[in-house]
Amino acid sequence: MTLLRLTLAALLLASGSACAVEFNQFQADRSTLQFVSKQMGVAVNGRFRKFAATLAFDPARPTAATARLDLDLASVDAGSADADVEVVGKSWFNVKLYPTATFVSSAIRPLGGDKFELAGTLTIKGRTHDVRAPFTFSQAGGNGVFDGTFVLKRLDFALGDGIWSDVSTVANEVQIKFHIVAAPAAGSK
Repeated sequence: MTLLRLTLAALLLASGSACAVEFNQFQADRSTLQFVSKQMGVAVNGRFRKFAATLAFDPARPTAATARLDLDLASVDAGSADADVEVVGKSWFNVKLYPTATFVSSAIRPLGGDKFELAGTLTIKGRTHDVRAPFTFSQAGGNGVFDGTFVLKRLDFALGDGIWSDVSTVANEVQIKFHIVAAPAAGSK
């Protein structure tokens, strides 16, 4: 009887790990990173055309997940050619000295159902600050889909120096929206 119980327990454990799915194959062509800022009270939508993500997320073990995002700041689309030139300059992103922004996760906390909170550090222009971003996880077409929004304070990262530091001209709060798609790891089921 003991041998039978051990065999059944081993089979249950093996079948549980065989069903685990880790999403870690970033799909750049299906993912987006957008922002909404306000200039003189008017919403200005923008996006980044190039970014890469390294992630490992198993919905059965979310607290073990990791994520890193590297953002090519020169790939910004701020809504107009003039704005694109301005934001890559010294007063804003200063891409000559700081071509990349980086987010590195430190923890992922389940909030119930398909909701989670991602915590980590965001580095822009050599300045690093803690960030918390609520997100939802879903599966579509066999892929993992991560959708979230958070707000950062641009002046914490020295975005908009000089005349641009006036928050009545450009609001300090910038909404960041992410839509990340990742395929399952090779061999995941």
